[in-house]
Amino acid sequence: MTTDLISSLSLTTPELIIAIGALVLLMVGAYSREASSGAITGLAVAILIVAGGWMLFVSGEGNAFGGAFVQDAFARFMKLLSLVGSAVTLIMSVRFAKAERFDKFEYPVLILLCTLGMMLMISADGMIALYLGLELQSLAIYVLAAINRDNVRSTEAGLKYFVLGALSSGMLLYGISLVYGYTGNVSFDAIASSLGQGERQLGLVFGLVFVLAGLAFKISAVPFHMWTPDVYEGAPTPITAFLAAAPKMAAMALIVRVTMGAFEPIAKDWQQIIVFISIASMALGAFAAIGQTNIKRLMAYSSIGHMGYALVGLAANSEAGVRGVVIYMLIYLVMTLGTFAFILAMRRNNENVEKISDLAGLSSTNPMMATILTILMFSLAGIPPLAGFWGKWYVFLAAINANLYALAIIGVLASVVGAFYYLRIIKIMWFDEPVGAFQPMAGELRLVLGVSGAFVLFYVLIGGPISTYAQAAAKTFF
Repeated sequence: MTTDLISSLSLTTPELIIAIGALVLLMVGAYSREASSGAITGLAVAILIVAGGWMLFVSGEGNAFGGAFVQDAFARFMKLLSLVGSAVTLIMSVRFAKAERFDKFEYPVLILLCTLGMMLMISADGMIALYLGLELQSLAIYVLAAINRDNVRSTEAGLKYFVLGALSSGMLLYGISLVYGYTGNVSFDAIASSLGQGERQLGLVFGLVFVLAGLAFKISAVPFHMWTPDVYEGAPTPITAFLAAAPKMAAMALIVRVTMGAFEPIAKDWQQIIVFISIASMALGAFAAIGQTNIKRLMAYSSIGHMGYALVGLAANSEAGVRGVVIYMLIYLVMTLGTFAFILAMRRNNENVEKISDLAGLSSTNPMMATILTILMFSLAGIPPLAGFWGKWYVFLAAINANLYALAIIGVLASVVGAFYYLRIIKIMWFDEPVGAFQPMAGELRLVLGVSGAFVLFYVLIGGPISTYAQAAAKTFF
């Protein structure tokens, strides 16, 4: 018993580092008040780096706490993406938080707690662990979305996300109860074993639908996307960047683990659901973004579309498909962080501007910013040979190999339509008359924008090792 506990604690050391670190920082902030917010943010980033380093170089692989927690190659890859997303958004938000007067010590602590929830989600190997991780992440995000209490839009965004999030949690719990009722188990392996022994029942399929509905809400996939545009626009921009990046990694990883693990024996049932959600998300993301005038709302619809593309790989139900999902999420993370670093730099007269028309003539006032954003927009549109093209290449190729030709064709057509609004931004920057220069870009934003632009531009040179690591992560399920 003692040996099992020590082994479990060893496997979960990265999570323990974040949990203990968050509690210590909470106490430090509570006793030192507002004066410590900058130091606590720095320490929070350091905690995330230490947790990531421990996970990569020290922590082993295996099951913990009676099979409720699993550490494997897939978990490591996706956890690393979540940690990078959390750390980068914390770094990017320092100056913005001060300017908008929400630089409170609770902010980095909530980010840490949210990241802890994400890591538990990625390693969940049972329905109870899944729900606990999901709720820990969600409760922190509800507060983060409304953290700027002096801003009506931020408060409204937090309330909308909370109400709709509660609805999705209810659907998820109902689905879990149905699955438990028909299989008598909550462990993913035990559920899969139960499903593989006999003919699946209709009530179990209903449970599967409700579970996937609750998880689809977290990646803002259609038809559970309704919160996304309003919350993206209303939440403070660093929180929007966080929402668009790290939690999407964890939620997508959880969907992959649930479908490929617990419900693998009834793959034909969940494949139909994933195909429908994928097509609807790609279509809505392509068409709904065309008329947007606010760049944060545009990025909301863009993220809906990109989650649809990632789900194309999952629908293939193959090792190549999971590899495609993993690579796509990595590329999406880098492109999103770079784009939001640019959005955070859109400041005039000490105020952030969010209209797409504010980008007019940027090539004349700041050609370097315009060039890097152009590269990112081309990549988001999937123009070769940039990283975004290779992300779509892997998922579409997996769909074709799985004989999902219609899904791949719809994905390509949606990409063509979606390219319009990315190219419109490029046209506004390079060919419209200037409306005024932005304030000088902060150093940390310049660094994030530059690194993301370089990654996207030179992905073809580093894609080989990334594909190898992604392949190892995908082998976890096969």
